[in-house]
Amino acid sequence: MSNDLTGKRVAFIVAQSGVEQPELTQPWQAVEDAGATAVLIAPETGKVQAFESDVNEAGTFEATLALGDADPATFDAVVLPGGTTNADALRVEEDAVAFMREVIDAGKPVASICHGPWTLVETGRLEGKTLTSFPSLQTDIRNAGATWVDEESFTCEHNGWTLVTSRNPGDLDAFCEAAVAAFA
Repeated sequence: MSNDLTGKRVAFIVAQSGVEQPELTQPWQAVEDAGATAVLIAPETGKVQAFESDVNEAGTFEATLALGDADPATFDAVVLPGGTTNADALRVEEDAVAFMREVIDAGKPVASICHGPWTLVETGRLEGKTLTSFPSLQTDIRNAGATWVDEESFTCEHNGWTLVTSRNPGDLDAFCEAAVAAFA
């Protein structure tokens, strides 16, 4: 199977602050290396503050599209990076949850790592899915009707949409490989 993403647009959905930098930059590089165009989307356009290990400020990135202006129909896939405060802010962001519902309902693939699945829990679309995440999300995922597994990377195609998940930054190589394969 070819992992060529030429001509595809991949949305990276983050909050204005708190995204785990490697969970943003490594998948971004992987999809661009495969030929896709990556687009950073946040609640507002402008500066996004990344962190490393949730406590140390890292780089800043430019969100070029605000969630309220983003049209899910114009994207082929979505990445939800982690970062505890990033994911906690996104899961209560109505535009982020609505965007993800539209993506899922359209059957588009999603890749989410670490705390990223918190936003997916809020969509009400995890019933019957199997996924992994940072271990502290297990109860939330199970309460959403999904099965939680402790694996480096897990791809689930149940319910008509593909979901790639991983536990933490240590799983990024497997996550990126699985995400690109699912997006292709």
